[in-house]
Amino acid sequence: MERKYISIWIVAITSGAFLVQMNAPITDSFALISSQAAIHPWTLITHMFMHGGATHLLYNMFALALFGTILEVTIGWRKFLVIYFAGGLVAGFAALPFYSASIGASGAVFAVMGALAVLKPKMIVYVGWIPMPMAIAAAVWAFGDLVGMFAPSGIANAAHLGGLAFGLGYAFFLLKEFHEWGNKNKRHNTEEDWEDSYFDEAEMRWY
Repeated sequence: MERKYISIWIVAITSGAFLVQMNAPITDSFALISSQAAIHPWTLITHMFMHGGATHLLYNMFALALFGTILEVTIGWRKFLVIYFAGGLVAGFAALPFYSASIGASGAVFAVMGALAVLKPKMIVYVGWIPMPMAIAAAVWAFGDLVGMFAPSGIANAAHLGGLAFGLGYAFFLLKEFHEWGNKNKRHNTEEDWEDSYFDEAEMRWY
């Protein structure tokens, strides 16, 4: 399987978009504003390239570079792109009923992590400082977001859950071909350390 590392290109493009953000007032034009989503549908995608600060960007892109490259090597860059962008799109739709505005790539990143939880459930990752299998980690992240839906968190938890659900669902269709115990996916078994951070200012949800 050819390795394109499209995930690294997305990291570079998103980082470039952040540099533009820091020097030009474009955030409001590309953010997902729920009341305007019907007339500005492209913001369901463009909000994924906007971030609320350098730290917000760093954590999301760090996670994408790690988990994205693993998933891309596992299933190929074309299927990776489907999971990333469709997952981000689903995350955007999930955010609409709950938040007036949102930006960030975490919904798409959660889709990637959800796919890995199905395809590589035994891969060890760290939640905080605690090592656990990817499948368990995904359950822990989902539980945290479910709690956040009912407790003030300042995080677009619904977007996380939407992206995660899409990644999980799509990956089940790929199980026979790409499961870590299957015939086509015995090349990649690694440990990764990842933490994510989320930010909220005023009514703009950063996730």
